[in-house]
Amino acid sequence: MGIRSRLREERLRILLTNDDGIYARGLGALYDELSAGFDCLIVAPEVEQSAVGHAITVFRPLMVRPARKNGRFLGYAVAGTPADCVKIGVRELSDKPVDLVVSGINLGANVGTNVIYSGTVSAATEAVIMGIPSLAVSLNTHREADFSFAARFTRRMVEFIGENPLEENSVINVNVPALPEEEIRGVLVTHQGKSHFKEKFAKRVSPRDNIYYWLDGETVIADPRDTTSDVQALKRGFVSITPLKYDLTSYRLLAGLKERIGRHFGSSFVSGGDDADKS
Repeated sequence: MGIRSRLREERLRILLTNDDGIYARGLGALYDELSAGFDCLIVAPEVEQSAVGHAITVFRPLMVRPARKNGRFLGYAVAGTPADCVKIGVRELSDKPVDLVVSGINLGANVGTNVIYSGTVSAATEAVIMGIPSLAVSLNTHREADFSFAARFTRRMVEFIGENPLEENSVINVNVPALPEEEIRGVLVTHQGKSHFKEKFAKRVSPRDNIYYWLDGETVIADPRDTTSDVQALKRGFVSITPLKYDLTSYRLLAGLKERIGRHFGSSFVSGGDDADKS
């Protein structure tokens, strides 16, 4: 049964996760908003796992424990990464098929190059790899914040996905300005921007005379005139909605690269397709 039919005929099973940890306020706001209309299960990292990207755990067991809040069952805390949480949540911890994965609400934007590092986006990407539609949601602040508008907007996005199934292998990445609702200018569908993080390291010395470093820096926008990017939309006060794919192939370069590699390697080059199958 497709997600559209499930939305009409019964409560959708949504797996909720994040990279800020199971007790993060953004995840709590998301659960409070979505659980009123959908069947939600939280499977999230036991501790914060920000900027771990798409790492998965393979050299140690995944420890899972039921987490409680105010004496009530909250969900499952996993001693692993956001991608781990989606894998084990879908395969082992959910007692019924998962229709949709929602990752967030992250404290801090995930736009531009940050998408590559983001555990929030990677959790949603893992769901798509497993054949499950997904949504990543972030709020553009690193301070204590009001998640209520972002949570309500996420509910509307869940309803949209239910009525408008996503293209296969696609993740929807949503970034919400940390502004009062009346100051948000609207919603833009955007492309991933080309900002990057300009790193610097603060060198310190421990009380035992060991040198250590703190990573620091700032985000640099490659083209501030590109008003259709997720980076600029967010900066201008719009909610940014960006479709992402995990296929990293550069199709624009593919044909030209085949031609140049063919010239370089000569008769030893196999272009692919039928020739490759015969080898």
